[in-house]
Amino acid sequence: MANVKLHRLRQLQRFTLCAADGEIGKVEEVYFDDSNWSVRYLVVNTGGWLMGRRVLISPVAVGELDEQAHTLYIELSQEQIENSPPLGADQPVSRQYEQEYLRYYGWPPYWQSDPFSAAQPSFDPHRPLPPFYDTWREGKRDNHLRSSDQVSGYRLDAEDGEFGHVADFVIDDQYWKVRYLEIDTRNWWPGKHVLLNPAWIERVHWLEKSVTVDLCKEDILTAPAYDPKAVISRDYEIKLLEHYARRKYWE
Repeated sequence: MANVKLHRLRQLQRFTLCAADGEIGKVEEVYFDDSNWSVRYLVVNTGGWLMGRRVLISPVAVGELDEQAHTLYIELSQEQIENSPPLGADQPVSRQYEQEYLRYYGWPPYWQSDPFSAAQPSFDPHRPLPPFYDTWREGKRDNHLRSSDQVSGYRLDAEDGEFGHVADFVIDDQYWKVRYLEIDTRNWWPGKHVLLNPAWIERVHWLEKSVTVDLCKEDILTAPAYDPKAVISRDYEIKLLEHYARRKYWE
């Protein structure tokens, strides 16, 4: 994982996406799998090209990410994207739609054969759900997709009280996994932002729009400071994980 780089979602939203034969738009948000925090789709606003139509792009199709040119290259043609199954306006992405979408591109379902399984195991529908997966009040869902827009702003609770809200998502550009949630603590400690790994989450309360982590406020208060404008280096990650006495995800 030596070549993996971490990017804030807000940074990726400033990139232009280019197909093999031209620009296709910009990222609006991402859909991630709430069972393991893997990014399953980029939601792209096509702007003037397709009259603002929103399309899904799987990370499977992502090629080079050029930080200097602020460009994300997609290994598909404009025609392929234009003819892809239309995404319903303001409608959740259903498993039925996913099957149609993946069949169109000829990609295997990620819930059966995860394209990034070298980094983490694929979702197994027969495996017990993680403790933070809160479905009992919501009724049955046919997939595990959540929108980054939906989760942005969720309240964060430590073991001893509230300490901030979700401000952004930090995503790696090789395995397309949410490695950290960026937390804004301005309502508790003005000016400080912190990073928390989703593995430290005890529970997500989807209806209450809150996240509970297995940390106390003092742990967070004394953690290495995070500057959203700075590049997240491996040295910084090591200091962060050692502070919380957590294992390194790349080992």
